[in-house]
Amino acid sequence: MLSERRKRILRIVVDDYVAEATPVASNTIAYNYDLKVSPATIRNDMAFLEEQGYITRPHHSAGSIPTDKGYRYYVESISGDIELPLAEEYLVYDLFQRAEEEFEQWLRLASAWLAYLVKNMAIISPVRTHQHRLKHLGLVALQDFVSLLVLVLCQAQVRKQILSFDKRITQDELTRLANRLNAAYSGMTSSEILASKTKLSLEEEQVTKCLVDMIDAEDRLEYGKPYLEGLCLMLSQPEFSSSPKMLSILEVLEGGDWFRHVSCQRICEGETRVIIGGENTEEALQGFSLVISQYGMPEKGSGLVGVLGPKRMDYVRAISSVNRFSSLLSKSLAEYI
Repeated sequence: MLSERRKRILRIVVDDYVAEATPVASNTIAYNYDLKVSPATIRNDMAFLEEQGYITRPHHSAGSIPTDKGYRYYVESISGDIELPLAEEYLVYDLFQRAEEEFEQWLRLASAWLAYLVKNMAIISPVRTHQHRLKHLGLVALQDFVSLLVLVLCQAQVRKQILSFDKRITQDELTRLANRLNAAYSGMTSSEILASKTKLSLEEEQVTKCLVDMIDAEDRLEYGKPYLEGLCLMLSQPEFSSSPKMLSILEVLEGGDWFRHVSCQRICEGETRVIIGGENTEEALQGFSLVISQYGMPEKGSGLVGVLGPKRMDYVRAISSVNRFSSLLSKSLAEYI
């Protein structure tokens, strides 16, 4: 746990580094902020934050910058109900009210406005019109500890997955287990399965997790090519503007693989996720942070809306913008459908 003063110092380091893109020195904090303690105390607090992995110094004599852990602590401290400044709220709302284009064209326009607001790259996927539902599952014993999970979806698709259990399970036990889960989950989407209150044994929990992952994998294949706006805005950030990795960054973003990794994130309805640096499973995205949410109605149609930028992004602005666009896109989609 951090003391209140150390929390404030960490927040100052993040805010100043986001604003200026230069390491933040303890003397700068002592001079610009009235913390009512001596510069030596501030240096000691920053040394503690560095020792605990919240900040780091690019060079021994330089000021400090946040680490992924520092950004994560900062993001977790942000209120969940943050909003855009009122003037921008009105601007975005008016834009949605005036929109008369087809919904696909409207997504392109919305992504351009989102990029403009956050000064980074905006991502909005087309609507996925359905989610896969479980029709039936079967479990077949292969060896004492190994079974085959056979998943049948309502869309007449069949998928198979090998499962290893921690104990020996007979075919009769597997059949009873499958029957219980079929009775509990038949006709459900992956999100509905996750939200169900069914009491499960350890083996049933393991099968359920595998089941959800398999349905999610099929759902992710349904996202079309996303609308991307603001690439130049993002690449003009100090982290990238003179980076020797610029060519590799462009190659990653122009390809489609990175979005498949983005869409692999399991995002619940109404949730906005922040994925920072090394938290990205795709190595090529570990120099970035991603703020992403889902819009729409899972039972009718849904898509993804998000912001991709450097780890040194304005998280408050990015989160509030994504929240607002997710809400307005959901309302627009409800009227369009």
